[in-house]
Amino acid sequence: MTGVLPSQTIEKMLINGEIKPDIPTVEGQVQPASLDLRLGTVAYRVRASFLAGDGNSVAARLTDFEMHRIDLKDGAVLEKGCVYVVPLMEHLNLPFDVNAVANAKSSTGRLDLLTRTITDGGVEFDRIPSGYKGPLYAEICPRSFSVLVRPGMRLNQIRFRHGQSILSDQELLTLHSETPLVDGPAVIDDGLGFSVDLHPEDGNLVGYRAKPHTGVIDLDQLNYYDPSEYWEEVRSNNGQIILDPGAFYILVSREAVHIPPEFAAEMAPYLAMVGEFRVHYAGFFDPGFGHAAAGGLGSRGVLEVRCHEAPFVLEHGQVVGRLVYEQMAEVPQQLYGAGISSNYQGQGLKLSKHFKMTS
Repeated sequence: MTGVLPSQTIEKMLINGEIKPDIPTVEGQVQPASLDLRLGTVAYRVRASFLAGDGNSVAARLTDFEMHRIDLKDGAVLEKGCVYVVPLMEHLNLPFDVNAVANAKSSTGRLDLLTRTITDGGVEFDRIPSGYKGPLYAEICPRSFSVLVRPGMRLNQIRFRHGQSILSDQELLTLHSETPLVDGPAVIDDGLGFSVDLHPEDGNLVGYRAKPHTGVIDLDQLNYYDPSEYWEEVRSNNGQIILDPGAFYILVSREAVHIPPEFAAEMAPYLAMVGEFRVHYAGFFDPGFGHAAAGGLGSRGVLEVRCHEAPFVLEHGQVVGRLVYEQMAEVPQQLYGAGISSNYQGQGLKLSKHFKMTS
């Protein structure tokens, strides 16, 4: 069947050797419509980000760009502002009619941890062509915080497709009329648009801005760090904030988003012409996100925003991104949030799971 492959098909791909892990997968690694990818045992500090390019292997290109190697077995710090390449534990042996796309996990994006997947012969980040056979690598560039990592940590994820079945705007309009995709008017133009909430119902806290000089974050520590040591609160009384160049912000969508069980979605950046900023590192929305039966009534989309060259005024209700919906090949046996300890089901404005909850 055409569409995004569900968890039960991913399990079969593991059994059939179409996905070949170095060591057996762990509980929770297979998600409703994706597979978490695990860091291997070594990181290569490189001079610059790169793609292998047609006909080249990543291993061969590493000889051109490698500065030094870091053993991750006992844990190692990846320094803010540096670029690393880490071989992943998962290899692929895809069928000729199955392609894949990768993306950072939600917690990774909320730490401003730029993480992209590269492959042998690759000419794009995070895009794996049909029939690819070979290793996977994570390129990691911590932007706001230095992080402590270990083998087996899961910073990015991969989604498999048989063909493509992206919904047209007319199909999205029809779906929204049958099963509302947002809790208000739907802005549908090359996907489902979503806007930023800078006028909350309670109080004036609208987001967080990463502090420039902080300690290391151990990615194994959950609900551990004091947010005030890493983040500044962003407040607004007039529905506006000014984004500073080079700064990283956590904001939230005005709309509550709904992904019905038969669909998956990917967050795509909005047109560059709307402003001097970028929204999103983590782009996958699994089937069941925001779905009432999976405990997700009222799930907002968290926005990871970085301003570019010039200060920019962001205003309440401004459209900043869009969701591209795609048909699942089959409804997954397990939905996002329904009994699988999903961290962000039913969320509002929320930092990554590494930080203590604020009142």
